[in-house]
Amino acid sequence: MQTTLHTTPLNSAHRALGAKMVGFAGWDMPLHYGSQIEEHHHVRRDAGMFDVSHMLAVDVLGGRARSFLLGLLANDVGKLKEPGAALYSCMLNEQGGVLDDLIVYFLGETHFRLVVNAGTADKDCAWLAARRDRHEPTVTIEPRRDLGIIAVQGPQAREKTWRALPQLRAATERLAPFRAAQAGGMLVARTGYTGEDGFEIMVPAAAAAGAWEALAASDVAPAGLGARDTLRLEAGMNLYGQDMDETVTPLESGLAWTVAIDAQREFCGKSALQRQPLRQLLGVLLLDKGVMRGHQGVRGAAGSGEITSGGYSPTLNRSIALARVPAPVAPGDDIEVAVRDKWLRARAVKPPFVRRGKILISVEC
Repeated sequence: MQTTLHTTPLNSAHRALGAKMVGFAGWDMPLHYGSQIEEHHHVRRDAGMFDVSHMLAVDVLGGRARSFLLGLLANDVGKLKEPGAALYSCMLNEQGGVLDDLIVYFLGETHFRLVVNAGTADKDCAWLAARRDRHEPTVTIEPRRDLGIIAVQGPQAREKTWRALPQLRAATERLAPFRAAQAGGMLVARTGYTGEDGFEIMVPAAAAAGAWEALAASDVAPAGLGARDTLRLEAGMNLYGQDMDETVTPLESGLAWTVAIDAQREFCGKSALQRQPLRQLLGVLLLDKGVMRGHQGVRGAAGSGEITSGGYSPTLNRSIALARVPAPVAPGDDIEVAVRDKWLRARAVKPPFVRRGKILISVEC
């Protein structure tokens, strides 16, 4: 029996633009609007926008909200001092496996907002509720499906956002990366998933189409899931369900920098992270002709591993990937990847491959 897909507040706008629509994490989403590669380049060189309303904002409310999140997340929300400050973190199970990766925003001492992945949203809400009931029963967990989210990304993203939505400029002109501000009934964060500058705008669902149309009128190009994936891969950003999941820890996923361990703070999964990881996540640059894909084998002097995410990089005009391999493999080491039953030459590299329009690795064979 066919399952009905959820739709975002911008579904009609995508269809009016002739987007190729696909099912993604239970949602009817645009894959591209004609050319995935052109959309990718537009974001790297100018400004593009993505409908990310399938992701879920979850408000954590109450006087014990900070205490609750201190025990829930691997990163330390104690670092969030000023309203609007944001933090990237993993949420772990008791075994240290990654239940989800998310951003948490500090909006006030009794108001934090999490933005979680679409495919894990129901599971996340159930986990939050169970942990709340066990540890901080006075905290309120409020999913916000009344919001749309538009990501505007690229070197011209902020200027074009201000042109389209001038009411946001005063509150966001001096906004530092990983900070958010409320303006015009929206929460605007200087965050993203492309390796470029820009904003992620949380807007009431009823106003999402109007904001999208204003951005389009200011020459912000619509972009779909395809370009979002190649952009995040070039930026060395993990995709939940491919590069990490409940079976691996952040330490095996290139996310050790998101884990704040100290003697005073206990958080779910902390004790499991005391074990030395035997695997690591590295970047891979293919030297021979071909395209790397997920689940292809990787081998080198340290042993065998597997591609977690792979594809063609429009910026590099080469195939790149993330791979989980035995430790230690170092950037610069020669490795091989099994592509269509052939072992092709590749090199381990340190992500990101591309950030802010600049190529950060050597592509010499």
